[in-house]
Amino acid sequence: MSTVTDPIADFLARVRNSTQAQKTEMFVPYSKMKSEIARILKEEGYIADYELDTTAAHPRIKITNKVSNRNNAITGLKRVSRPGLRRYVGADEVPRVLGGMGTAILSTSRGVMSGREAKRMNVGGELLAFVW
Repeated sequence: MSTVTDPIADFLARVRNSTQAQKTEMFVPYSKMKSEIARILKEEGYIADYELDTTAAHPRIKITNKVSNRNNAITGLKRVSRPGLRRYVGADEVPRVLGGMGTAILSTSRGVMSGREAKRMNVGGELLAFVW
């Protein structure tokens, strides 16, 4: 069994692959950070639902993709800050993704939140990913 050096990038790759393959449900290994990112994806309307599944040997997150007319709500995902090069932004430097059509996901001192929420609360932090 191999170890994953960047679990968030692995999570985003799994979501990207499941949307490209038109899958309605997918499973990812559970962690608090992945659960918070899934929460933001649901709040922003990119996935239909997520829930913790403890029926397997290890806990995992079950994600239900949002599909309408054979089109997924997620068209792209990009990992920004990575283990080799961390990227931090201040409260006034939070980027807009696709002119406001996408979402930036940040890890702040007040928890994991979307870029819009971080701007509203006037906090900065580590820029985890872009979703559009």
